[in-house]
Amino acid sequence: MTQTARNVASFQKALFFVYICFLILNVYMNIGIIGSGTMGAGIAQVAATHGNQVIVVDSNQTALQKAEAGLLVTLEKLSAKGKLSAERAAQIAGNISWNGSPDSLSDADLVIEAIVENLEVKQQLFANLEGIVRESCILASNTSSLSITSIASVCRKPERVVGLHFFNPAALMELVEIVPALQTNAAVTDTAREIIDSWNKKTVVAKDTPGFIVNRIARPFYSESIRLYEEGIADIATIDYALRTYGGFKMGAFELMDLIGHDVNYTVNETVCRSFYYDQKYTPSFAQKRLVEARWHGRKSGRGFYNYAENAVQPAANTDEALCRSIAERVIVMLIHEAAHALYLNIASRGDIELAMTKGVNYPKGLLQWGNEWGTAKVAAKLDELYEWYHEDRYRCSPLLRKAELL
Repeated sequence: MTQTARNVASFQKALFFVYICFLILNVYMNIGIIGSGTMGAGIAQVAATHGNQVIVVDSNQTALQKAEAGLLVTLEKLSAKGKLSAERAAQIAGNISWNGSPDSLSDADLVIEAIVENLEVKQQLFANLEGIVRESCILASNTSSLSITSIASVCRKPERVVGLHFFNPAALMELVEIVPALQTNAAVTDTAREIIDSWNKKTVVAKDTPGFIVNRIARPFYSESIRLYEEGIADIATIDYALRTYGGFKMGAFELMDLIGHDVNYTVNETVCRSFYYDQKYTPSFAQKRLVEARWHGRKSGRGFYNYAENAVQPAANTDEALCRSIAERVIVMLIHEAAHALYLNIASRGDIELAMTKGVNYPKGLLQWGNEWGTAKVAAKLDELYEWYHEDRYRCSPLLRKAELL
């Protein structure tokens, strides 16, 4: 047996012990969270709520103190609304410690990083963590679009690295994408999924490709809406109205981008596009780029596609039914197409794709179900019509849509 094989075998034995303790003995775990931003603090709240001892690490003491204070306010509000007893809120807060040094993670069973979306920064962090954590510790990234395989590549034990993509706000959103790297040991994937399932989350497993499931399939919701706007087919208020009224979406695309923040949403667009070798389907828009350049990031900055100033007058929508139905149909067709192509390329199972889009972005129904209800022939015909008009690859039809049914 080679040294590498012996190391893998040793890791598997250590992980198996942790796995057995967790599943059979019901032992609560030591969870490390790196990054005290909104996402890191939210994940910490979830883990602590389910009895785990949590250490939140951030070198920025001001951010750390702000996160701790913010969590206490959140727990107080939940207690005031009767959703938590005062004792339970205090217990959750007591399960979390806040620390400025990664050295405090030496006893962690699972470490989840939730820091800046920069591959080099994450790689450096993971390489450093291996000198701190114990052999059986699982190292996870909350990245929304970066390659887990690339992050794992810098580790001596890349088989212990996995993606755990939570959605914001982590305490409320049910979905977590489990993303094994090319190097990830199957036992790590299974253990990670069992842990997150025990936190009352809905988990799906995605192939390590750009955007995973949700951020890949949801791209047309934004990009096709912006395309309609940029071409002057309709204004933002009308497109949002059409998507809510005739698409059944809880929010229109422009409302949602303003809520997410254009600094975040546009960065994901750029990352996905670059990672797909600049496939035209994922090309970012200049309309959104200009908002980022102006620092009009949406609700959090007071201005985005909409103006959120106190006395701002919001634009009125054109409620013409024929126009609005055509808008909603075009966006939905593009979403169905992206879901079908993800299934065609084995990005995830049919069930996980449907679950991801209903729980991760709250779509009114699964996109593959939607495609079957409309009929794949209708969806393919609309795509062919768009392709004949534009002659752009973004409208090329997936082979799966040439079948009678989306399996």
